[in-house]
Amino acid sequence: MYQIITDGSWDMGSERATRFGVDVVPYYVTMDGEHYLKEIEELDVRDFYQFMVDNPKIFPKTSLPTVQDYYDVFEKYAKQGIDIICFTLSAKFSGSYNSARNAGNMIQENYPDIRVTIMDTTLATLMQGLMIQEIVRFQRSGADYDALIKRADEVKDTCRIFFTVENMDYLVHGGRVGKLAGISANILNLRPMILMTQGELFPSGLARGRVQSRKKAMEKLFAHIEENGNDPDRYIYMVGYGYNIKEGEDLRKDVIEHMKKKWPGFEPTVEIGQIGATIGVHTGPHPIGFGLCEKSC
Repeated sequence: MYQIITDGSWDMGSERATRFGVDVVPYYVTMDGEHYLKEIEELDVRDFYQFMVDNPKIFPKTSLPTVQDYYDVFEKYAKQGIDIICFTLSAKFSGSYNSARNAGNMIQENYPDIRVTIMDTTLATLMQGLMIQEIVRFQRSGADYDALIKRADEVKDTCRIFFTVENMDYLVHGGRVGKLAGISANILNLRPMILMTQGELFPSGLARGRVQSRKKAMEKLFAHIEENGNDPDRYIYMVGYGYNIKEGEDLRKDVIEHMKKKWPGFEPTVEIGQIGATIGVHTGPHPIGFGLCEKSC
């Protein structure tokens, strides 16, 4: 028997965590740099985004789970003789992976019969969540510990996120984009197209205005499918949004409609979810985009 655990960057919420039997170690969020609240448990994501909308000149921050946070969750299962597999946010974004590894080492010292594996997903937000959701499906198909680790390592390399943001302010503030480039893009009403893969963010072009940037993100999603076998049924899909749930729902309808036109006979399943604070502090309140991940089984 083994338990799947993840950090709060998975962004799938408490209802999905319960449904999929995943234990979540939350990140911390601060609005003032002094008082830190656990995301979901003490601060709802909707309240986080509302604060950003109401206070556009204040930039919230996040803090990673501590070694003790991880240890407390791990030990709960170790005491029951249950092995542990923990998935974390990309190590290139956060020290969460290192915290989990340190906690795992402590567990193995105190509970030498317990297997502990910590995996850097190289992903973030809803793609991390979608990958874990698929891995749970694989677990429920009867996969043993070693088979699941092997399949998880394969699946994570197939995941991609294509997204855009409302403006460059938060990317500039977080050092992801140079100040001059950010100011120029805002003045010209340009929206950056961003690809996340292999744990890193890569520029993927510019689009003028929100509507055009959403269209560009969809085109890049479809191009990726075509360049990798042109089999849309190979993947599962998700639309992620920030503050504006209606924009997310509209985008989900658009992508389903366009997929049906592009691949007649294909009935796409496109999930939808809210991007959490861990990534929201870098994107601002209005990220929007798509992700895809290869099916686990």
